[in-house]
Amino acid sequence: MNKPSEYEQRALREIHEWKNPELGWFDQAMKTVNWPLDKAGDLVLATPGVGDVIGLSVQGVASVCNDVAQWSVRPEAIYAEFRSDGHTTISKPADIFALDLEHIDRVVGFLAAKYKAIALVEGAGTGAFGLLAIPPDIAALLALTLRAIGEYATYYGFDVSSQQERLFAMNVLGLASSPTDLSKGLAMAQLVRIARDVAKKRTWKQLEQHTFVQVIQQIAKALGIRLTKAKLAQYLPLAGAAVGGGFNAYFTSKVCDAAFYIYRERFLATKYGADVIEITVEPATDIDPHYPEEDESIP
Repeated sequence: MNKPSEYEQRALREIHEWKNPELGWFDQAMKTVNWPLDKAGDLVLATPGVGDVIGLSVQGVASVCNDVAQWSVRPEAIYAEFRSDGHTTISKPADIFALDLEHIDRVVGFLAAKYKAIALVEGAGTGAFGLLAIPPDIAALLALTLRAIGEYATYYGFDVSSQQERLFAMNVLGLASSPTDLSKGLAMAQLVRIARDVAKKRTWKQLEQHTFVQVIQQIAKALGIRLTKAKLAQYLPLAGAAVGGGFNAYFTSKVCDAAFYIYRERFLATKYGADVIEITVEPATDIDPHYPEEDESIP
């Protein structure tokens, strides 16, 4: 087995640093600021009528996540990009693993910037239409970020049409939306488990459809609650100006960052072996995400 190139070795170090960030004074300050805002969000959720909003948000998120059409990515268009960049043999996912990571990163280019710009425009007018604008806005945001994840997956050689890849993509969203270290660790455990299974070429038994849908709905519920709470912050004094339409761009940026680092690591793990994956947390033992929001009651 060949060894990673110098560029790929440097990328692995960058991925490790991203998974294990050193919090500077600004990051520590933000954690302090976010705590009361999160608690304020809990209070707002208890306001009459707000429960209906979060219920609609969860329904919208579940609909998006269960609709494969929402994950629409055109693999052939991406393979054509590779060919136009000189990689003439690329016509299917397996072909991508013959490339050096540096070549793929160059083709990916400014993908994140494209999605952040779209998200900023999409979310800019939410505050002007009140609480009822939150559910459709969240559904649109999830559809956008799922497409972004699907593109990153395709560029790095993975096909989100399979069950395990769809679960992986959903846990990328779970990671990006995590409000606490606990929920972040739960999402990362799922990502590590699936990534290592795929890298080791372990065959997943086809999940029963109702089990698969149940897990997707659990993740959708957590996403609906988390994103609704974040959106409600724009109605709070002081927080509104900082959140507003910029939240969509902020969340999309977090999703794109997570997809960028995680799919690059998976690409390298597929090429060089599962031991490439840096285990920040131990792999999950089952596919249930165990998010705290599972126990929250909503309409």
